[in-house]
Amino acid sequence: MAQPGFWDDANAAQKLIDETNEMKGKVSEFEALRDQVADLEVAVELLQEEPDADMQAEFGQNYTKAEDALRQYRLNLLLNQRYDRNNAILEIHPGAGGTESQDWGSMLMRMYTRWAEQHHFQVTILDYQAGDVAGLGSATLLISGRNAYGYLRSEKGVHRLVRISPFDSAGRRHTSFASVDVLPELDETVDVEINPADLKVDVYRASGAGGQHVNKTSSAVRITHLPTGIVTQSQAQRSQLQNRQTALAMLRAKLYEREEEKKAQEKAAIEGEQLDIGWGSQIRSYVFHPYTMVKDHRTNYETGNGQAVMDGDLDPFIDAYLQWQLSQKNPQ
Repeated sequence: MAQPGFWDDANAAQKLIDETNEMKGKVSEFEALRDQVADLEVAVELLQEEPDADMQAEFGQNYTKAEDALRQYRLNLLLNQRYDRNNAILEIHPGAGGTESQDWGSMLMRMYTRWAEQHHFQVTILDYQAGDVAGLGSATLLISGRNAYGYLRSEKGVHRLVRISPFDSAGRRHTSFASVDVLPELDETVDVEINPADLKVDVYRASGAGGQHVNKTSSAVRITHLPTGIVTQSQAQRSQLQNRQTALAMLRAKLYEREEEKKAQEKAAIEGEQLDIGWGSQIRSYVFHPYTMVKDHRTNYETGNGQAVMDGDLDPFIDAYLQWQLSQKNPQ
């Protein structure tokens, strides 16, 4: 960074600075953990020499804080894939089932929003389509913060809900599905070729979550990539140009992911392995009747506290997924 000409390429310079800050952050976290452990060791020695109830209580609190910090540090060390540090684009699409599935989609949106808030991440609603009666037809969120994609890539797949439907007057049990797709937000250094002639661009009036009107002009943008059929749309900004740029960025991320999945499939075929990299498979069940349980079908991690999960307590599932992925011979 001290070399002459470092800033000649601003993008490369910023990338190097970001990588340096990332490494500095890991070192700082390690040093803070080391200091916490040293303080705990001193406290143990003092308690052995002269037991004290107040000091014992303070030690217990500090021990719990150190344990939580160590768990978070280990979790961060598992986030070592190429785009783990990036912001995340998260899409929610209810499955067949009408109002029941659309309500399930809105429950998932609330769950991820709560999780993001607990981690002090910023949530921007890039696109929101209201459901016919309740819930949502689809939603796209940008979740911004350090390692947002690394954490949330564990959520990619189909989420299944079993409950007594509040929309069924007979009080019957219903099963609903919603798919969640998670993409890294890519910067301009990632080369994805897009031919403008392959794009169909539509504009429409934006409306926000809950149905409130956001803009009286046609500022929302929908882009269809004709060769693949991929559709992205944005209504987060008041400017049509800004929404077009956002929709294009989402398209770049989807095309990049498509190419990466194709490479992974080819590699698996050459090596004679069965590799499921699709996002159509069911990954987690949320059961609220006749008992309460949330279970991840990849890691077998489960909890009986379903309400806590719906309130954003996803870290145990994320941790279990990263540990499970690490144990796989060929992690995705």
